[in-house]
Amino acid sequence: MNDFYDSLETRDPAEREQALIGQVAKQVAHAKATTNAYAEILRDVEASAIESAGDIAKLPVTRKSALLELQKVQPPFGGFNAVEGADLAYVFASPGPIYEPGSRRADFWRFARALHAAGFRAGDLIHNSFSYHLTPAGAMVDSGAHALGCAVIPAGVGQTELQVRTMGDLQPHGYVGTPSFLKILLEKADELAIELPRLSKGLVSGEALPPPLRDDFLARGIDLYQCYATADLGIIAYETRAREGLVIDEGIYLEIVRPGSGDPVPDGEVGEVVVTSLNPDYPLIRFATGDLSAIMAGQSPCGRSNRRIKGWMGRADQTAKVRGMFIHPSQIDQVVKRHPELQRGRLVVDWVEQSDSMCLQCESTQQSPELAGAVAESIRDICKVRGEVRFVAAGTLPNDGKVIDDIRKYD
Repeated sequence: MNDFYDSLETRDPAEREQALIGQVAKQVAHAKATTNAYAEILRDVEASAIESAGDIAKLPVTRKSALLELQKVQPPFGGFNAVEGADLAYVFASPGPIYEPGSRRADFWRFARALHAAGFRAGDLIHNSFSYHLTPAGAMVDSGAHALGCAVIPAGVGQTELQVRTMGDLQPHGYVGTPSFLKILLEKADELAIELPRLSKGLVSGEALPPPLRDDFLARGIDLYQCYATADLGIIAYETRAREGLVIDEGIYLEIVRPGSGDPVPDGEVGEVVVTSLNPDYPLIRFATGDLSAIMAGQSPCGRSNRRIKGWMGRADQTAKVRGMFIHPSQIDQVVKRHPELQRGRLVVDWVEQSDSMCLQCESTQQSPELAGAVAESIRDICKVRGEVRFVAAGTLPNDGKVIDDIRKYD
């Protein structure tokens, strides 16, 4: 079995660095010529003058919050898309709302490389439990699976028993989705006495995979690998059999910068992940993800020569990722404003029984099961994930400016 997806993964690091700098310069010229947004943002930048990492570090940073605002001015993509009309295959709506394009380009999100590193090969059948509803997660997996030659069961989220019975009938080779939902599926399979002997591999994302949980899956014969991806950029980094950090994808240029700035930090220092996508159809230049990570020293023992990051290490802002979905402070504000009975709200995100948990603490003088149910329904409607509701007395929430309090700790 070939461990590498292609020869790009084992390039000489210096050769890769120079090639990526050239690709970024080419992408800057392309973005200026084909998108309204970068024609303005990069109007004073001469692409031919980009010859080093230092030159790239001088380019302006585009933040997700700015993208959200620009999309209101120039819908639906804020002028960042280089293709439109017949070249578009999808228009996705992620929480915010933020709209993302998907073109007809094969493996648009570059998912095949991460699937290959996780052990998937042509002919495998993949049970895909990422969402197909509005957000791109399900389609991201599909595009990579098809590029790799795999078939997909488009399971999506929910309907646990139906999913398990389908898995029992079709016997997939592997799973892609969140680790917590795989745990739910396996427990339901135990309950229904449904055996899944061919399920031996998986690629998971959207939430943490602590060692005890990974070991639980391995005890069942399922070898899981992690990947780090966003709706805007696709795959950013992925785990290999070395199990030492995440190897950066070959289709991006990644920097770690000091949060709130565009200044790169030294390797090993925690900072914000900033990515330049080399996808010509959606050429995001120095796009700040809001995620924190750090560059690891040395190369991976797996033989891939690209740099590695330590994985997701938190958020540079209050936005939290819960069960694969980003929750923004603006969404919590929408929930609270939908119910005049509420004065203030604070979303507490925790890790309970090896799964993400969230509870909206609400200051209110009116506390009833009916109101709690209505607020919970608003959370599901606006945030696209379920959350509990707990009432507290007026004036008791901390006066610290926090709308989202992420207190997750992984043992």
